[in-house]
Amino acid sequence: MANEWYNRKWAIVATHALVWALLFSLPFLLKPTYEKPVSSSEQAEREAWFYFLMGFYLIQVVFFYINAFLLIPALVQKKRIVEYVGVLMLMLTFYFVSRYTFERFYLQRTTVDPKPTILFSFFTFLFILSASTAYQMIRERIMLERKVSARENENLKTELSLLRSQVSPHFMFNVLNNMVSLARKKSDLLEPSLIKLSSLMRYMLYEADEEKMPLQREVEYLQSYIDLQRQRFGQNVEINVEMNVPHNHYEIEPMLLIPFVENAFKHGTGFIMHAQIDINLFTTADKLFFAVRNKYNHLSEEVKDKTSGIGLANVKRRLNLLYGNDYVLQINSKDDWFYVTLQLNLH
Repeated sequence: MANEWYNRKWAIVATHALVWALLFSLPFLLKPTYEKPVSSSEQAEREAWFYFLMGFYLIQVVFFYINAFLLIPALVQKKRIVEYVGVLMLMLTFYFVSRYTFERFYLQRTTVDPKPTILFSFFTFLFILSASTAYQMIRERIMLERKVSARENENLKTELSLLRSQVSPHFMFNVLNNMVSLARKKSDLLEPSLIKLSSLMRYMLYEADEEKMPLQREVEYLQSYIDLQRQRFGQNVEINVEMNVPHNHYEIEPMLLIPFVENAFKHGTGFIMHAQIDINLFTTADKLFFAVRNKYNHLSEEVKDKTSGIGLANVKRRLNLLYGNDYVLQINSKDDWFYVTLQLNLH
C-alpha cells in the first residue's frame, strides 16, 4: 500500500491543492452571471473585496495546516488545553480584526456593523478548525494503522530467523569442534562451555519470541556469546568487553544487539593483523549506550553467510519500526576500524 501512487508526496500535495481550489472557487462558480451595470466606485469596491477574500482564504489555509501539524501535536496531544484554547482565541480575534480593519479603513466606511463581521469570522474559523482537526485525527489513525501493519509484517518476516538462530552456523560448528577438543583433553573448561552454549540455545529458541525481555537477560545472552567466541579464538583476537547494566526495570526487544556483535566477530577476525574487538554497554537516565568496534581488512572480501543473523540493514529497519525516533544509530569506518554506536531510549 505504501508504494501506491496516491500515497506519494506529489499526489498528496496535488490533492490538497485541488480541494482548496474547488472550495474557494465555489462562491464564484455559484455567482449569478446576469448583473446590472455598476459604477466605477462599486466596481473598485468589488475588486477590493476580491483581493481581500483571496488573502483571507490564504490565511485560512495557513491556519488549517498550523492547527493540524503544529497546534494539535504540540498542545492537544500533550494535554495543554488551556494554551491551545488561548491560541485559538488569538486566531479568532485576528480573523475579526482583519475584516473589520478592511471595511473600516480600506473601504473608508464611516460606520461598520460588527455583528456580520463577528458571525462571518466565527463560522469560518469554526469550519476551518473542525476540518483541520478531523483531517489530523484521520491522518494519525491511518499512520498508526500502517505502523501496526508494518510491524506485524516485520514480525512475520523475522519470526523464522528468530526461531532458527541469530548466530552464524559457522560459529556453532566451531564451538562444537572446540568442545570436542576440550573433551579429548579432559579439560575443566568443557563443563562451563556447555553451560554457556545451553544458555545461548535456550534463549534463542524459547525466550526470543517474547515481545520484550529484561535488559539484564539480553546482556547475559551477549556475554555468553562473547565468552564462547573468546574461548574459540583464544589469544588470536584481543577482546575487550565492558557491560555495566544495573538490575532495574529496563526492557528491550530480544535479539536486538547481537547482530552488531556477530558482525564484529565475522568481519573482525581472520586474516587481520592484531585483531581486536571492543564492546561497551551501559545505561544512564533511561538511555542505553551500546558501542562495538573492530579492526577489519578492507582489502579482503569474505563470502557472506546468508543464514548468519538478520544483518545490519534489517536491524535498522527493525529499530525504525520498534523505536521510531527514540534511537540514534551510527555506523562508520575509519583507519581500518569499523564502528557501530547505538543510543536507545528505554521505556
